[in-house]
Amino acid sequence: MVKIGIIGAAGYSGLELLNLLMDHPEAEIVKLFGHSTVGSRIEHVHTSLRGMISLEIEEISKKALTGLDLVYVALPSGQSTKVIADAYEAEIKIIDLGGDFRLNNITDYAKYYQHDHSAVNLLGVAVYGLSEWNEREISKAKLIANPGCYPTSILLPLIPLLEAEVIESNSVSIVSYSGASGAGKSLSQNMLYSEVNESVRAYKVGNHQHIPEIKQYLQKFSTKETTFSFVPHILPATRGIYTTIHAKLKNATAESKASNVFQNVYAEKPFIRLLAQEIPDLKDVHHTNFCDIAWKQIDNETLVVFSTIDNLVKGAAGQAIQNMNIMFGFDQTEGLLKCFKKNLLRAR
Repeated sequence: MVKIGIIGAAGYSGLELLNLLMDHPEAEIVKLFGHSTVGSRIEHVHTSLRGMISLEIEEISKKALTGLDLVYVALPSGQSTKVIADAYEAEIKIIDLGGDFRLNNITDYAKYYQHDHSAVNLLGVAVYGLSEWNEREISKAKLIANPGCYPTSILLPLIPLLEAEVIESNSVSIVSYSGASGAGKSLSQNMLYSEVNESVRAYKVGNHQHIPEIKQYLQKFSTKETTFSFVPHILPATRGIYTTIHAKLKNATAESKASNVFQNVYAEKPFIRLLAQEIPDLKDVHHTNFCDIAWKQIDNETLVVFSTIDNLVKGAAGQAIQNMNIMFGFDQTEGLLKCFKKNLLRAR
């Protein structure tokens, strides 16, 4: 059994980790950590957990990490570097769900996250946890930078098309829509129910913190330097990300090539569902670790690609557990398909 600690257990991603890990046959949740919730029992913070788990949330300290095999860190950017440095020094494996170790360029980090990085020495050892594209490195890693939710929904469909030169790398337009849980639990007027309900709006146009992450890993995995626009929106929904990508085709007969490329790359990947020309529905990925991908050529020049994920599962906790499975040599689906079936039964 892998002895696990969760730092930031009181947040949305923390709750998702708890729900998934309780069903994982190789995971033992040993300790929970937090800041403002220290001393509270987790079932009082997340009342949906009553009768399932009862652990007290502890204060984060190096000593308190003793005995853990793995720690999940689900803290806002800038708050995780010290505890990650402590865990790394104690030879505890780490999966960071925040953005502190995704970017190699500290200038980009300071620009987009609005503060300097305080653990630059660990940037070189962090491995980007895009499970379907970095499995070998993940399996050897001590520190995983779990991808952001938007980048996951964008990189998974785009990388194969760029790598196989199905589309032009200088003509990519990306529009994404996210449920309100993507903003976390911090109080903000823009995220109040009365502001979000019955409305859709764009935000952080041109300066979203995921822009350099998307750019960095498109180039890493496809070896193509890509010019793209990215416009994120908030949906009046709790969870999910719907991404639509427009790109210029290399030639007019590229749609069949796109189909072959997706099949060749993802046919054996358990959490990628290829829908071809069937347009995806966001509710089909709720509470799952799946990424649904579809594509359609709309004229001689343009390919439209769609992808959907659950921002809290494939975009956060689910991919983090998929990465844990890779790190410890378990089947990638361990603890992740059972939860999907359980939520299907609840929905009926």
